[in-house]
Amino acid sequence: MNIHHLELFYYVARHGGIMPAVRNMPYGIQQPAVSGQIIQLEGDLGLKLFNRRPFELTDAGRELFEFVQPFFATVDQLAEKLRGGVAQSLRLAAPDMALREHLPEVLKFVRSKFPKLTLTLRAAHQPQVADWLVRHEIDFAITLIEGRPAPGVNSEVFLEFPVALIVPQAHPGKTADQILDAFAAGQSAGERAGKAAPALPLIALPANETATRRFREFLNKRGLEWPTSIEVTALELIGTYVAAGFGLGISLAIPGARLPAGVRVLPIEGIPLVKLGAYWRGKPTPVMELLLQGLRGRAAAAKRLP
Repeated sequence: MNIHHLELFYYVARHGGIMPAVRNMPYGIQQPAVSGQIIQLEGDLGLKLFNRRPFELTDAGRELFEFVQPFFATVDQLAEKLRGGVAQSLRLAAPDMALREHLPEVLKFVRSKFPKLTLTLRAAHQPQVADWLVRHEIDFAITLIEGRPAPGVNSEVFLEFPVALIVPQAHPGKTADQILDAFAAGQSAGERAGKAAPALPLIALPANETATRRFREFLNKRGLEWPTSIEVTALELIGTYVAAGFGLGISLAIPGARLPAGVRVLPIEGIPLVKLGAYWRGKPTPVMELLLQGLRGRAAAAKRLP
């Protein structure tokens, strides 16, 4: 197999198509050239590697991508090492809130020690980052930690947060238990009357996010159902829409988090704490070590907040 053809296939598979690959190649190459060389690679193998529209790797394409990915994804770091220097690049994924409010100060600290540091920052939700790490698309992730990491992936927990209800300031419920008990009583009364009780509008992250999933598991144990009325993709949007009068929200009680005026955070007893931490592959580089040091300091300061 032609090694250059394999490199082109790596970018096509990584970015989900020939045109996205052309846009993300580290050097200039035209779409017809990529298409022609991929066709040549498939001809050499006697196999189809992917379906064009919609893009999808075949079984052979997935196997080939898994084989070439570890090399092409890390070749730049190896080049830096061979030059005798410390790799000063980092591809980092984190939630929007962390990228905006917490990481600038930490990364400023890291860059003071590594002034030539180049960064690639990606906003990410928890279900994405583990896959990105395994596929060598990122080097480091700040995310919620659940279960055991994949083989070769390390983790460290920095903070733990309760799952919480976000309610308007004027809501009569004083605690999350009071609100949930009232909700349960309403459902029971509706069942006795032979009709569904009207549910309070609920604002939440997607069902596969930890906070939402744990809240659903908690409700299931109590025999309750509370469907999501508004699904959002960023934690901070929950408080925004609660403050605007759209309903109650499921979120996390994060110390020092900025919340809109007119809302309260009520931790829910009985749901395991959600862990925030970091994932990375293998032994941390000097840049990662410094990043971990900065994140530990940030976490220690957050623990002192009310």
